[in-house]
Amino acid sequence: MTQMMQALVYTGVNQMILTDVPVPVPAADEVLVRVQAVGICGSDMHAYHGHDARRPAPLVLGHEAAGVIASGPRKGVRVAINPLVVDPDCPVARAGRPHLSPTRAIISMPPRPGAFAEYVTIPERNLLDLPAGMSMQTAALTEPVAVSWHAVRIGLERLVQSAPRVLVQGGGAIGVAAALIARHMGAAQVDLAEPHPVRRKLLADEAQITPFDPTAHDPGESHYDLIIDAVGAVATRQAATRLVRPGGVIVHVGLLPGLDGYDIRRMTLQEITISGSYCYTPEDFAAALAALASGALGPLDWAETRPFAAGAEAFADLDAGRVGAAKLVLQTD
Repeated sequence: MTQMMQALVYTGVNQMILTDVPVPVPAADEVLVRVQAVGICGSDMHAYHGHDARRPAPLVLGHEAAGVIASGPRKGVRVAINPLVVDPDCPVARAGRPHLSPTRAIISMPPRPGAFAEYVTIPERNLLDLPAGMSMQTAALTEPVAVSWHAVRIGLERLVQSAPRVLVQGGGAIGVAAALIARHMGAAQVDLAEPHPVRRKLLADEAQITPFDPTAHDPGESHYDLIIDAVGAVATRQAATRLVRPGGVIVHVGLLPGLDGYDIRRMTLQEITISGSYCYTPEDFAAALAALASGALGPLDWAETRPFAAGAEAFADLDAGRVGAAKLVLQTD
């Protein structure tokens, strides 16, 4: 007899329903994980709006998750889920860049159902044990924080400069985490450009981080050594090109579409480096988990927790702009 579970299913544009679906069966190298906390990502909202052809309805979305192993010899162990599944024998993976492997797949994208469900299957190599005392809600932040960790890390590596002046564009979860990580990694100055007043307040009390409204304040040309664009819009690309200093670095981590925005002539004359940033390496994921567990990134009060059963309402609230938090995490238990 097929076992059933509850899942939040994307059924069409702006439509999410809580319904019963079969419990997934793990493959030979996989385990079943009972999901206890799962975050709503901007890519989930992109799919919710019908703008992601890679995520067709009906589909269980969600990839920012933590839970408890429910099958196999390690049953009962609390874990964070690295949702990026890669063939470990791929030459790109063996070279240390599995996130760029042509074999990469992520849960919440066919053929792998996501984690907006009571259970999800995942290769055991994709699981990291949680430190004692770490909450599931904090652990569910590991994936988005790993995205930010990777972006800041590669930006600093390309900059090769101590104590840089850093601008983060965008006050969503990736931008907020990037600002905290830049401070943690030794930035002398961290500014956060965010037009939404509620989101600016999220980091207003954090030492060494200054939020500002980019529609009302202009820091001035060539003001920053490193810029993390966590929006990826034409306007943020234009601003980044102007605000970065000669020889500076821009890391583009936002996933909005479009080809316009960068001043190629200025980039050339001033030797500005622009780097894309996608996902994270396993080392970035582990470092993000450790930083969260140690409290190195602060109180994390920019994330809001809601019951899993209210997931459809959470999506609707995000869509309507009724959420001030940078991240919503759904708690199943």
